[in-house]
Amino acid sequence: MTLSAFTFATAGTIDFGRGVAARAVASIAALGQRVLLVTGSDPSRAAWLRSALEAQGAQVTLFSAAAEPDIALIERGVSAARSAGIDSVIAIGGGAVIDTGKAIAALAPAERPMLDHLEVVGKGLPLEAPPLPFTACPTTAGTGAEVTRNAVISVPEARRKVSLRDPAMLPARAIVDPALTDNCPRAVTLASGLDAITQVIEPYLSSRANPMTDLICRDAIPRGLTAIQTLMQGEDPDARDAMAWVSLCGGLALANAGLGVVHGLAGPLGGLSTAAHGAICGALLPHGLRANAQAGGDRVLTQRMADVQGWIVQALGGPPDAAFDRLHGWSRDAGLPGLDAQGIGDDARAQAATSAATSSSMKANPVPLTEAQLTDLMQQAR
Repeated sequence: MTLSAFTFATAGTIDFGRGVAARAVASIAALGQRVLLVTGSDPSRAAWLRSALEAQGAQVTLFSAAAEPDIALIERGVSAARSAGIDSVIAIGGGAVIDTGKAIAALAPAERPMLDHLEVVGKGLPLEAPPLPFTACPTTAGTGAEVTRNAVISVPEARRKVSLRDPAMLPARAIVDPALTDNCPRAVTLASGLDAITQVIEPYLSSRANPMTDLICRDAIPRGLTAIQTLMQGEDPDARDAMAWVSLCGGLALANAGLGVVHGLAGPLGGLSTAAHGAICGALLPHGLRANAQAGGDRVLTQRMADVQGWIVQALGGPPDAAFDRLHGWSRDAGLPGLDAQGIGDDARAQAATSAATSSSMKANPVPLTEAQLTDLMQQAR
């Protein structure tokens, strides 16, 4: 079989495994001594990292990202970084925190305004200056943002979530320590875990799939489906390790093969609501899969769809032809709300069906889907 040509890009260094976060502090501090430490709403959870950095001689400035990043939050972070003369950015938290840190690191040296670099609502121009060295340390298993080249930013005026994207935004260091995800709340584990699973399924089906991403996804999809089922039954360190791996794989895969219809709709729906990204993706996933399967495609897509159905059945049970229904039913039984319960009504769904046409994620969907098909799959996800 002839292998297709491809390019694969990721973070400068990836550290994975229990305990790697504490062991990596010295090498992180070497990236810059004036550090902006981006945390979630409770900076005390990162006190251990601040102390460890200061013990290495670093001057640490804290910046809290209490919500998903929007233009105002990023502008405040950029101002804080410039005022403190920051030469390195570290983000420890969930995907929103990592995206915040990544955007600040990218824009602090920039001369142009942020909108010049944003996709869809701005000019989408490349960065004209290299970002500050950026280290990502995730505390949830979901977005894989620690190895992606974009940051998702909300633009309230446009009611859209769009990307700041540039190849130079790949983190210098990704520190994936599954121990930092232990005892994550059940609802967060479910929503973020389904996002991680979506992000290994969509690249596997993507029109841009390549041999490297295929290798990653074939391992991660069944592993993720099994691990999330285990975690819904109770805390399990091995399952936490597996989900951290799946999340990392999702970031690696999507950065190099793209996504698809689920994320193509999740972006606009997120901008039109206050719903969590992972919960939106989880609600859409079975129905996005069904829409792609029903739309047809070539022999390769048919086989890959059968692979995905087989992995779902292997983890969750049921006959192969009911795999998508089984995934939908299992997710709801585990507590994942549908779109209606997430506050996403008819108007938002109608707008998303139109807006998805300009979404970067839709460009990699394996088959074209009409606005009517998008509307129907969101109706099924209610």
